Amino acid sequence: MNQSRNPTPYLLFSVLLIGIDQASKLLVHQYMQPGFSGQIALIGDWLKLHYVLNPGMAFGMQLGHEYGKLFLTLFRLVAMVAIGGYMIHLARAGASKGLLWALAMILAGAVGNVIDSTFYGVLLGNAPYGSPTPWFHGQVIDMIFVDFWEGFIPDWVPVWGGQYYSTPIFNIADSCIFLGVCSILIFQGSFHSAAPEPDDEGEKEERDEREEGEEREEGTVDLQGSSSADGPAIEPAPRDDIPTPTTFKQEEDENQKESI
Repeated sequence: MNQSRNPTPYLLFSVLLIGIDQASKLLVHQYMQPGFSGQIALIGDWLKLHYVLNPGMAFGMQLGHEYGKLFLTLFRLVAMVAIGGYMIHLARAGASKGLLWALAMILAGAVGNVIDSTFYGVLLGNAPYGSPTPWFHGQVIDMIFVDFWEGFIPDWVPVWGGQYYSTPIFNIADSCIFLGVCSILIFQGSFHSAAPEPDDEGEKEERDEREEGEEREEGTVDLQGSSSADGPAIEPAPRDDIPTPTTFKQEEDENQKESI
């Protein structure tokens, strides 16, 4: 049976990633101008800092309904609690360390974007115009722009044909979710081989009883072996019909007396 793991290191790793994510967003909000005017090139023309506000999901995807943002934020809250609880459960069950690190990254990404959606509409005042309430309607701050292609999608492509496309702009929380999910998909074989198998109560009781029976049998065999090896030797009882040297001596004496 796999040994239970302490979930604290994985939770602390999530907290560290959340802190980095929030610090980067607040620094971008404080010192950068939104859009192309405030864009900063980091590596050539393909890696840039580009400040944009994202009212939707990861990588700029959105829900078009009036209350889509509210539904998305509530879904993120539920997912955050579920992922955290599941990670703690797996840690106590002795799951693979790699799986726990990956889940910690996904948890950090979920929490990081939940903070934006829940509080930034109030703290930073970036809720979209016309939102029912600034609470749960904050826009997520994105800033990482990997600009390797942009242009119009060919018309023959279903659904998106003829539309203009550019590489999505994302943040550290999105990166954590993406890397965590990719790690699980790529290394799921090794994660599952190291994961504990579910233990049925009936099978557990049967296994315990079988082990106790084997221990009792081993104890009985040891006891019998020690008795035959270390105990006193038991001589067989003498038989009257088998002559002994003493019997021959007595008969010889009697014959001598009769001859005299």
